[in-house]
Amino acid sequence: MKPLNRARALMALLAISIFALAGCGGGSGGDTSADQQPTACDASSCGSLLVAMTDADGDFLSYAVDVVSLKMKRANGTVVETLPNQTRVDFAQYVDLTEFLTAATVPNGTYVEGTLRLDYTNAAVTVERDGQPVAARVVDANGAALGIVDVRVVLDNRHRLIVAPGLAALLTLDFNLTATNTVDLTTTPITVKARPTLIASLEPVVEKEIRLRGPLVSVDTAANNYTIDLRPFNHPNARHGRVVVQTTNATAFEVNGAASTGSAGLQALQTAGEGTATIAFGTLNTTTRSFTAERVHAGSSVPGQGRDTVIGTILSRSGNELIVRGGTIVRMLEPNMSIANAQDDRAVFERGDIKVLVGPDTAVLKDGAGVQSAGAQALSVGQLIHASGAYSTSGAQHTIDATQGRVRMHLTHLFGTVVTNSPGLLTLNLEAINGRRLDAFNFAGTGSAPATDADPTRYEVATPPITIMQILTGRPMRAFGFVSPFGEAPPDFTSRTLVSYAELRASLSIGWGDAGTSAPFSSMNSTGLVLNLTNPDIGLRHHILFGPIALDLQSLPASPMIVGASTGNTMFAIVTSNGINHYSDFAEFVAALTTGLNGSKIVSFTASGGYEASGTTLTIKDAVAILK
Repeated sequence: MKPLNRARALMALLAISIFALAGCGGGSGGDTSADQQPTACDASSCGSLLVAMTDADGDFLSYAVDVVSLKMKRANGTVVETLPNQTRVDFAQYVDLTEFLTAATVPNGTYVEGTLRLDYTNAAVTVERDGQPVAARVVDANGAALGIVDVRVVLDNRHRLIVAPGLAALLTLDFNLTATNTVDLTTTPITVKARPTLIASLEPVVEKEIRLRGPLVSVDTAANNYTIDLRPFNHPNARHGRVVVQTTNATAFEVNGAASTGSAGLQALQTAGEGTATIAFGTLNTTTRSFTAERVHAGSSVPGQGRDTVIGTILSRSGNELIVRGGTIVRMLEPNMSIANAQDDRAVFERGDIKVLVGPDTAVLKDGAGVQSAGAQALSVGQLIHASGAYSTSGAQHTIDATQGRVRMHLTHLFGTVVTNSPGLLTLNLEAINGRRLDAFNFAGTGSAPATDADPTRYEVATPPITIMQILTGRPMRAFGFVSPFGEAPPDFTSRTLVSYAELRASLSIGWGDAGTSAPFSSMNSTGLVLNLTNPDIGLRHHILFGPIALDLQSLPASPMIVGASTGNTMFAIVTSNGINHYSDFAEFVAALTTGLNGSKIVSFTASGGYEASGTTLTIKDAVAILK
């Protein structure tokens, strides 16, 4: 069995409490006889509830399931549906991003539980093996194919979800794929054993950029904002509530391929008119619950609007032909395409090669670079792009002809180990680009001569002029930026942001097989936990993961102390057959886990936080213990 490296999805519900979720197959998860739709809501009787979604690094290339419904139950027994449309979500596509799912208006009151229904019947799950995207089959603990799964939400008695007028409530749900998915690469097809599990906290544990999508409703140039009907992911016609998007003088706009900033961008959006497709990237102020956009794309600048689009990473280039293997193809909504077919087929993760054709007339835009085209030569191996043009197929070959279209270069992220470090330049022994393993890439032609083609074992990264951080040789590091133009390396990459070892999020993952163990720790108290690494029941999963870099726990001279973080948001959960108990306090979590192990066995333990360079302490902000 192979563990998934930090493939974890996060759902953010706007509420004000901490609660946890437990997955169970079948059923409706509550008394649905009292289902209520808030059709008669007004400003005094209803409040707002926002739902968003994100994902962490992992070995899943796609993990698409249908989110059928999200029902919330009040203390008086009334059940309210908050999701107006079934929505297909690919959890694996949200590594450094959170996306709003719905902005529901629900009756005021105290909410005590809820149920999230997932449908795995037509799930599209892909993992990477030897650089190739390979389909996987999702099964339950007994090996049976997963179908409909209800994930029941049970709120802590001390923390209830209070919905009231005037301010949206705030809550974060974490759909933890690391804790609840195990991949077996030896089976045909590859098997993913899943036990859907969610936990919840008051605030997001990891802050990420937020994305809002939907058609334009109106623009208020005086207030520097605009309003959209929320339409998440690639749904063709959903309207999941209205959201106001704030802008500033620095907000960068691209409307129908034309770039502008601030008030000029708002004016261009207003000119584009009501119903224009929009995507906004920005941040949420958790105090005021207001969203401010840093970048806005609209009209034909949105994937699938007026042109077909492929989203993915360039794995090789030959002349003006780019190859993306394992990318998402977003089809333009055809006039005669039914809404049902559009929802199913408009955005598809394609496991094979996708050929992208570019030329001198291709408009190449770069995030944060303004209006000027970078030229097709800027597109090199490793760059994350979305390319828009005309889609065609010939047998198994998929092609996007962007010779008269557009390509946008997005921030690309590297993960590797520092080899050398000097002012303005560091070299990395690469482990992954945009989460893809290095055996998927062909770097031929990236250099100014064959001898200077990018070498992934000594990948040269130009760093910002002023870099104030400790960069340690031999330690993992993450870099965000853009690949150098094709044929112009070195350097191979220019970074905008560096994440040092001290700032990297480490994820501990260990399992004890289906049978579990009753003695996972050699020491456990309110101070911390120490794993028993000599336990014979330990399975193949026993690592601390830094993105794709795995540190074998059993190779360490001693097991590190696992302690709870003293600052920031934390969430810890214990999963049993009766549901999930959650704890915001680490000492309470350890006490409950001690009690739970008296008569039960633990199957797996995952936790995330900061790992000290000395290797003696892992300071965690979240953890999931699954008991049998």
